[in-house]
Amino acid sequence: MNDELLEQVEREVLEWQGVTTGDTGRGGLQFSYGRVELGHLHGSSFADLPFPKKVRDELIEEGRASVHPPLPDSGWVRRRMEGPEDTQAVIELFRMNYDRAKARAERRAASENE
Repeated sequence: MNDELLEQVEREVLEWQGVTTGDTGRGGLQFSYGRVELGHLHGSSFADLPFPKKVRDELIEEGRASVHPPLPDSGWVRRRMEGPEDTQAVIELFRMNYDRAKARAERRAASENE
């Protein structure tokens, strides 16, 4: 995948309110919502994203992601980025995590205000 497609993922995800980036400490680009990691990119090769195991299993079964080799029994998934269609798929996976993290933060804020 070329740098233009990698930049497309970064540009799109950073447009979402509250998303920040940082270095993973291993040379990757991490996306976070508050203190929650949404996932990270390993250069222009692949993305790793954490999900609940049930969601992880569904994503793998649907062919939207694969097992995360370093942590095969965890909720983490991996999505290779080999072309434009993969870029959109990676953005969709980040969006799933963003929506989950944002909803969780909104529930927490609402319960604190009761």
